[in-house]
This record gives sequence, structure tokens and C-alpha cells, in this order.
Amino acid sequence: MRKFIIHSASPSDAAVVSSMVQQLLEEIMRVTGSAHFHVDLPATVQRCERFLTQGMYAVFIALETDTNTPVGFISLTETCSLYAEGVFGIMPELYVQPAFRSSGVGELLLDAAKAYGRSKGWQRLEVTTPPLPEFDRTLAFYQRNDFEVAGGRKMKVLL
Repeated sequence: MRKFIIHSASPSDAAVVSSMVQQLLEEIMRVTGSAHFHVDLPATVQRCERFLTQGMYAVFIALETDTNTPVGFISLTETCSLYAEGVFGIMPELYVQPAFRSSGVGELLLDAAKAYGRSKGWQRLEVTTPPLPEFDRTLAFYQRNDFEVAGGRKMKVLL
């Protein structure tokens, strides 16, 4: 049975996190057949390092204990709104490498995110799933882990 540990990322982990972000975004684009994202890996590494250094971003990395290999990560950032009755957390990214899915890694990462959120005084965490129906399994994963559909669709406008 594989075992995993979760550790809090530091700026020195920016390249590892950014590489997994690239894998996540490439998977979403491949599955949907749409170029939703542009990934400039060196710029992403710099951005991740800056976000972690400035405390704008919290990241937890899952490592397989036997090999100390990074197999997944979750990122968190804080925001506020009136509808949420104050400060809460958003999970911009959660990724587990395909070979490690259904092994408990995702749940461990969510547990770390929930504990972090409670320590910050957040009342809720929000996440947007990748496009449906292509990512129905992702939606089911979140629902199994106590997330509920809050309505709407993620939208953007480039500025």
C-alpha cells in the first residue's frame, strides 16, 4: 500500500508546483479539446515563487513516502464577499498525477486545505470544477468530500 505525506510548500518548491500546474492545464485542454490556457512555465515558476514569498498563496504538496516524489498539490488563496459573510478560501488548483488517483491523495490534500482554512478562520472553501461533462468524475470527487454545488458557471473576461 502506498503512503503519502503532505507538506506546506515554500518558495523553493515553485518549480515542482508549476510543473504540476502545467500538467493540470494540459490535461484540461486535452480532454476538452479547447485551448483554455496558455502556460509559460518559466513565468509560472516566477509567479508561484512570488505568490508563496508574499503569502498570497498557500500550497500543500503530496509526496509518496517511499520515493519522496511529488504526486499532487492543492493551492489556496483568501478572498472575501458579502454573500459568504466575510473571509473565505478559494482553491484555484488541485491536481493529482493520474497514476496516483483513487489512492487517497486527493482526500489528504483536501484535509490539509480544510485544516488550513479553519486555522485562518474561514467559514468555507470554494472551488470551480473543470468543464462538465468531461470532468464529471472531478465533480463526484468533490461531492464525496462534502462539497455541494453552489450554482453558476465560471466565467472570465480578459483585461
